[in-house]
Amino acid sequence: MWSWPAFAGQLLGDDWSALEGADVVVFGEVHDNPNHHRNQANAVAALGPAALVFEQITPDLAARISPDLIADPARLEAVLEWEDRGWPDFAMYYPIFAAARDAAYFGGGASSQDVRRAVDEGAARAFGDGAELFGLEQALSDDEQSERQTIQHEAHCGALPAEMLPGMVQAQRLRDASLARAALAAHYEAVLRGTGPVVVITGNGHAGNRWGVPSLLRMQEPDLTVVSIAQFEPQTPDAPEFDHWLVTDAVERDDPCAVFRK
Repeated sequence: MWSWPAFAGQLLGDDWSALEGADVVVFGEVHDNPNHHRNQANAVAALGPAALVFEQITPDLAARISPDLIADPARLEAVLEWEDRGWPDFAMYYPIFAAARDAAYFGGGASSQDVRRAVDEGAARAFGDGAELFGLEQALSDDEQSERQTIQHEAHCGALPAEMLPGMVQAQRLRDASLARAALAAHYEAVLRGTGPVVVITGNGHAGNRWGVPSLLRMQEPDLTVVSIAQFEPQTPDAPEFDHWLVTDAVERDDPCAVFRK
């Protein structure tokens, strides 16, 4: 299996030339921060990608996108069932779609049904054919399993019962692999079209080099030039696992842990 090297990540400004030559750019975000989506839209406009992959839409929803829909944000939001599926304000995301009107669009999101199956039965069974290509049939090492369960514990404000944590790790592995599968399909189409890279729009949690989408892409296609970007608000971790990152202002939001305390 491909192993994570020591990346020499660096702070990225608004000069997107550092991303030139990439086959795939995995561009992370904090979902409800409009600054992050503004950066993504600017990068997409500068790069002129052949394809965009969105965590926020599933493959069947992506298949509904057409050029006339891209020109009509209200219809596009409705067709993508955006609000019903719980994503933040579509107005933050629409400029990303509009910045690449000629791009192909791919859905990298796993369906809620498949996520539930991953929790109950494991990521490999939920993913189906090709699970072995992304290492889903392999058990994690004890250390990695423990670390990833700790991440899930903290992400859910310490509110989940311990017995749920392994299933949450399986759900995360499914989501990473689903995004990687879509990114590879987008890359193959981009090669055929002969124009531009692939840009993946996703949360920071899927964009990391250790276990996220970049690691799965490199596992499957070692010759791909994959660039990972995170966006922080405003503190940067001591050892970011990304090739580049941006630091933005935070946004005001309700306490995300309040729902668990209820």
